[in-house]
Amino acid sequence: MIIRRDAPEKPGIYPRRPASRDAMAHAPVRRLSVAMLSLNRLALSRDSPNQAPMINVCIGFDGREAAAFNVLAYSIHRRSSQPVTIAPLMLSQLQDVFRRERHPLQSTDFSFSRFLTPWLADFAGWSIFMDCDMLVLDDIAKLWALRDDRYAVMVIKHQHVPKEERKFLNEPQSKYEKKNWSSVMLFNNARCRALTPDYVNTASGLELHQFKWLGDDALIGALPSRWNHLVGYDAGRRDAALVHYTLGGPYFPEYADCEYAAEWFAERDAMLHAGAAPLSQRP
Repeated sequence: MIIRRDAPEKPGIYPRRPASRDAMAHAPVRRLSVAMLSLNRLALSRDSPNQAPMINVCIGFDGREAAAFNVLAYSIHRRSSQPVTIAPLMLSQLQDVFRRERHPLQSTDFSFSRFLTPWLADFAGWSIFMDCDMLVLDDIAKLWALRDDRYAVMVIKHQHVPKEERKFLNEPQSKYEKKNWSSVMLFNNARCRALTPDYVNTASGLELHQFKWLGDDALIGALPSRWNHLVGYDAGRRDAALVHYTLGGPYFPEYADCEYAAEWFAERDAMLHAGAAPLSQRP
């Protein structure tokens, strides 16, 4: 069920807040985002014995990695024990909101649009953001269960200092403090109200990716490293829940033999095989 924002108020319903100029300017995109990503506002709380809250996921989208997005989304749905809604952050769908010019050091279309995730959820509930060059190998409900109201955002706090100057498709490899922290984020949306479209369009890259918009690093919670295993950097492990092909995924020929390439190709093949067994019956 979707509550229309233009419906007349009824007894027992809280009065609507006056729309801000920013909200009115982006009303069409916001109506779409509320319909897609704010289902958790209509779901029962996590304490309900009858219904689990919807898991909201935004995945960065770059047309050069469309295959990566689709395989990642499939890997999430395949293993999730709770309902999940997944939205790609496509610039073509954000053109009325995201007006930032591409930066010379920007390696993907979603380098900065990722920070619109809380706004797209109407600053309500929680949302997960992740890059598209990933593969989920465990139940995403386990990551969702880690959300903690003490924090505004939760990330894997990598100590990542890349040595190379270039990565996939000869894109530049940027080096900065908190590198890759923003590649998987669990947003407590109501506490991320600084991330308005105007701010995301104008803030510097470091202000966004180093979480300076929070004003206090104590508001950044830590997630287990198994939820963002950096392929080609982190030591091998058997319990990786999410693998991140940060240098380049196996869908690029030059990385076809990288760590976890076999798992990615197996996931792709399972997705493409129309005669496959139902998801619940697959290993």
